[in-house]
Amino acid sequence: MYFADFAPGAGRLDPRAALHSDAPSIDLGGDWRFRLSATADAPDDFAAPDFDDAAWDTLPVPSHWPLHGYGEPAYTNVSYPFPVDPPHVPDENPTGDYRRAFDLPEGWEGGRVRFEGVDSCARVWLNGHELGFTTGSRLVAEFDAGPYLTPGRNVLAVRVHQWSAASYLEDQDMWWLPGIFREVTLTRSTADVFVHAAADGTLSFEGDGLLSVPELGVSDLAPGTQVRVAAEPWSAETPRLYEATFTTGEETVRLRIGFRTITIEDGVLKANGVPLVFKGVNRHEFHPDHGRAVPYETMVEDVLLMKRHNVNAVRTSHYPPHPAFLDLCDEYGLWVVDECDLETHGFGQVGWRRNPTDDPRWSEALLDRMKRTVERDKNHPSVVMWSLGNEAGVGANLAVMAGWTRERDPSRPIHYEGDLSCADVDVYSRMYASHAEVEAIGRGTEDPLDDPALDARRRAMPFMQCEYAHAMGNGPGGLAEYQELFDTYPRLAGGFVWEWIDHGLTHEKYGYAYGGDYGEPLHDSNFVVDGLVFPDRTPSPGLLDLKKVFEPVKITFSDGAVTVTRAVPYPLEFPWALTAGGALVAEGVLEVPDGERAEVKLPDLPEVGEPGEVWLAVRAVLAHDLPWAPAGHEIAWGELKVDEGRAHPSPERGPAPVVRGETVELGAAVFDARTGRLTTLFGLDVEGPRLDLWRAPVDNERFGGLDWNWRHLGLHRLTHRVESVSHDDGALTVRSRVAPAAADLGVRVTYRWTADATGLSLDVHAVPEGEWTLPLPRLGVAMTLPQGIAKVIWFGRGPGEAYPDTGMAAVTGGFEATIEELQTPYVYPQENGQRADVRWAMLVDDEGRGVRVTGDPAFGLTMRRWSTAELERAAHLTDLRPGSRVHVHLDHAQHGVGTAACGPGVLAPYELRAAEARFGFRFSAV
Repeated sequence: MYFADFAPGAGRLDPRAALHSDAPSIDLGGDWRFRLSATADAPDDFAAPDFDDAAWDTLPVPSHWPLHGYGEPAYTNVSYPFPVDPPHVPDENPTGDYRRAFDLPEGWEGGRVRFEGVDSCARVWLNGHELGFTTGSRLVAEFDAGPYLTPGRNVLAVRVHQWSAASYLEDQDMWWLPGIFREVTLTRSTADVFVHAAADGTLSFEGDGLLSVPELGVSDLAPGTQVRVAAEPWSAETPRLYEATFTTGEETVRLRIGFRTITIEDGVLKANGVPLVFKGVNRHEFHPDHGRAVPYETMVEDVLLMKRHNVNAVRTSHYPPHPAFLDLCDEYGLWVVDECDLETHGFGQVGWRRNPTDDPRWSEALLDRMKRTVERDKNHPSVVMWSLGNEAGVGANLAVMAGWTRERDPSRPIHYEGDLSCADVDVYSRMYASHAEVEAIGRGTEDPLDDPALDARRRAMPFMQCEYAHAMGNGPGGLAEYQELFDTYPRLAGGFVWEWIDHGLTHEKYGYAYGGDYGEPLHDSNFVVDGLVFPDRTPSPGLLDLKKVFEPVKITFSDGAVTVTRAVPYPLEFPWALTAGGALVAEGVLEVPDGERAEVKLPDLPEVGEPGEVWLAVRAVLAHDLPWAPAGHEIAWGELKVDEGRAHPSPERGPAPVVRGETVELGAAVFDARTGRLTTLFGLDVEGPRLDLWRAPVDNERFGGLDWNWRHLGLHRLTHRVESVSHDDGALTVRSRVAPAAADLGVRVTYRWTADATGLSLDVHAVPEGEWTLPLPRLGVAMTLPQGIAKVIWFGRGPGEAYPDTGMAAVTGGFEATIEELQTPYVYPQENGQRADVRWAMLVDDEGRGVRVTGDPAFGLTMRRWSTAELERAAHLTDLRPGSRVHVHLDHAQHGVGTAACGPGVLAPYELRAAEARFGFRFSAV
């Protein structure tokens, strides 16, 4: 059976470059006749031109058939959804048969059928003649159609198997989605060319034809001839391209040439002689409606979003992308690590036995995939590194792939992370190395390899994190600390955050579906939802933080001056704004001279007589339009607290508590006399506040194990025991013990309420008891308000959420949002939406009436229309239903979020350890 064989294909033409040719071509996309069989052994009589397919359905090409009602998608991260028994596949092998009739234009001669991508194995017929078969889902396959084309009507028939031997090579942490998912064309183009263009202006090429670059005065350059031209170098910051043509006797192809040179010198990766630091993301191809059949407009959207968020590099995880995406990287400027369509991760679960990477029977298939990757993408200046694949273990076939690649294209380094010896590569690459380990590598003090020669070779290599800062759910934490290391040690070439987009498929019931939502017997739940943008490509808080961390312009303040350090050549302006209590007081534009570093005097700032903190913000914005963003687009910002501002006068002390039967009145508040629980505040029905230690675990806690430990301790089911309620010295004092069942740990907490002329103050004193070995999820108080409370106005950090190790994008100022706008719509519901360092907040209804809360010190504010228990029970956003209460959390501190779903946990400075704490709030009517 061809689909269960080690051979990568048969009947295909040699791979060649992706080119834009003037040769005639016919787009064979659109509606194809389609039928789906449960097994691979349906009759192949459908390939006959006169076969009657009138009873068949239609299916668009490109597409995946499970996204059009034929079977269901399935997601696994590592595990193969079939027995690990290579090269065999299950008898239950969904197989799609496709037919497309087309007419040849008059006078058409010759041609080839070109498939840009078919998952996972395709057998092809033209007019009943078998052309061959192909594997390598994300790789081009071309077949000679010339001998079998006929004038007038022609029929192309394709049989696509979901499972094949090639499926063992494509275990790439993504939805299993079969089908013809990229374009199909009939083309008369046969051209191939390999252009070599270095940063010093040297230009040559390989190919059977003549090359012309009119702008550089190059005309009809012959193959093998080298010339030197006055070309500007290409880089991600200045993606200078030169229009060129390559002409053969039959056709002319258009090229865009970028002159650039990638080298490794003294262990430092360099582009055009300058150290290169990847500020990158890993990008799977994904669309919530179309899977990997990504529309061109969406590719453009991805590139623009990346550029606008200071991303300068992409790793094409874990296969070559659609060639149009690389065209966009050339045009707009993104460094690219182009990865071969190879991953055998599931073999790790069986001890890497019979792993294709070290099995000679697979050598041809693996080399075939590498050749097709390099040959297709060799002319893209954006591609600066070839990657042999991902998580495929170690073995002799890697050396075969690397050896051929190095001979074919010595101008680009070779990458592969899975072999720590780095025997076949040019860069040392790791996934999810901790901050401490990255620093050791930067210093050159990492643990040595057993082989001294390999160890010395690896120590001479630049280091990159091909995956780090797993962006799953709320997070990732630790971004700034990683970037500081990358910026400090020249050996560190940066890295690529995992990953770009949440792979949530549009679902009628769930909104967005993840693993298990289609009834898969084997799946990895929401581990496929781990991106910097939500499925609809809305930036997550993590992407906003990444933009701040990746800033190519640094704005710092000292001694009445601002220092601007810039690593990009964009023309910039530097507007400034002075605010007091969040209100604008003055603004202007700083005159900052050009250059890598400039120090200028701060502007003369007016005296501010109003209450509230005074802040100066300076921004770096584009001075004029660039292809990827308009003038005024913000590149970077910095802020400085200028003055604490004039303090509000302290209100006069209010009345003492008054006991009235079963209640206690204190100013405008009413308490339960027995429990000391607040029940009414400024006429509002209130529940709480009382000490709160629990939050709905984030993905990093669920997958990293901390959630289990917290639940084992019982932090999700705390009990509250009131020890005493007293009302003396003009205060109402409630003493309580908060503890989990089945443990001797606890927290003794004292709530002390006092009234003043206009409001109420609460002092909270918490003292832990017992030996707390785990960090706390949070430390604060929780309360509920009536459902009429609709929005919040606050002074603090915003406008988005922030946690101890996130929120770098949050600026200090005054903000306003509805309760709904405060929520971050993570596909898998979890703790979200905290506004940090809040000095004061007004929680009000649509008429502006409610409660003002002032922190002592500043606090974290979260507001929801559902409880923490309801949030942690929800599996999808559609499970969350607004209730009759507004749930308010006023936090003294929270534990960081880290990146432990895949990577290190929370760094020590951001852990919330049990310790004595005192904090307070003042409540007043609005």
